[in-house]
Amino acid sequence: MPGFERQLARYPQLYSRIGFAHQYRPLDPDDVPPVLALYWTELGLTFNPEHPPDGEAALAITRITGGNFRLIERLLAQVARLMSINQLDAITVDVVEAARETLVIGT
Repeated sequence: MPGFERQLARYPQLYSRIGFAHQYRPLDPDDVPPVLALYWTELGLTFNPEHPPDGEAALAITRITGGNFRLIERLLAQVARLMSINQLDAITVDVVEAARETLVIGT
């Protein structure tokens, strides 16, 4: 829009809060497991989608986030926090659901 920046600069409270926004498309279903494996590794765990608890947790994460990378990142950060607080050593569906309940994402 021509003149938008000049018009926006007249409102310093608003102008200082507007930044760059980029919309990302959801990850393909084939791209989600490598991302989850990276986060599992950061937590000191080994991701094995063939292992039922890991596979079920991965499906729950994919269902909750819809493949949205930013939501996966937020959800797994909360999962890591819950695991640390409760001294857990595995990511399960219950941990993922508890993390989802504390975040404002989906139903």
